[in-house]
Amino acid sequence: MSATPLPPILDLKRPAQRRPGARVVTVIAKRRISPNMIRLTVTAPELANVPAGCEGANCKILLPERGESRDAFAARLSAGQRPVTRTYTVRHWRPEVLEMDVDFVDHGDGGPASAFALRAEPGDFCGLAGPGPVKMSDFYADWYLVAADMSALPVAAAALEAMPRDAKGVAIFEVTEPGDRQEIDAPEGIEQHWLIQPDPHQPSTAQEALIRSLPWPEGRVQTCIAGESGVIKALRAFLHQEKGLDRGDTYISGYWKIGMVEDEHQQMKRRENA
Repeated sequence: MSATPLPPILDLKRPAQRRPGARVVTVIAKRRISPNMIRLTVTAPELANVPAGCEGANCKILLPERGESRDAFAARLSAGQRPVTRTYTVRHWRPEVLEMDVDFVDHGDGGPASAFALRAEPGDFCGLAGPGPVKMSDFYADWYLVAADMSALPVAAAALEAMPRDAKGVAIFEVTEPGDRQEIDAPEGIEQHWLIQPDPHQPSTAQEALIRSLPWPEGRVQTCIAGESGVIKALRAFLHQEKGLDRGDTYISGYWKIGMVEDEHQQMKRRENA
């Protein structure tokens, strides 16, 4: 694969910003966008400093205790007491009306964030910290590879929607059932594949198998890949070791790991990166 020089396309750079501290936000809408995905729309006056174009950035959702009052929760945040916290992605941000959409995979009551999203109603509240930097902020490749499971579908969709309209490449999504397929405003030159994995807690090699079967392009390749850590480990080895992609051109991140809650997974990642 021949490399092409990086062109100075400064007008396609998306904003990067520091992660602001936690604010208390109010749920103003809830919608089930697919059988296994719930979208909450939140707002707060304190979101006025969130910049436009932050779709795809991580944010932290801080969860109140069941029955906790808004004042008590706000007091806990002000005192620096950290509630149960989970990492999510900004799916849409409408700065003109201070509305942010965050999509939650429906795990039932098995996880604290899923349980919160299931019972949330307009008027409920939670904490929101961030967002941090956008994961894919420059688009300069000849060809793009995007891959995600349900947990990473928001970041993948945001990257596709931010791409130049003449972008070419492949996007692979692994979802729980056919109804979880979403309409994404991707460039026409991005070929989409939707794979079905009915039990996401069983190891899957479907994304890797499909990516290995692709005819590898000439030119510079950029990736936006995220999902279960076992899948990510295999794809990272393929892309970096077998295909020799520059690490600066590859966003590839494990968002969760089978058998671990987020806190355990984050500790594992810190040990691996130490």
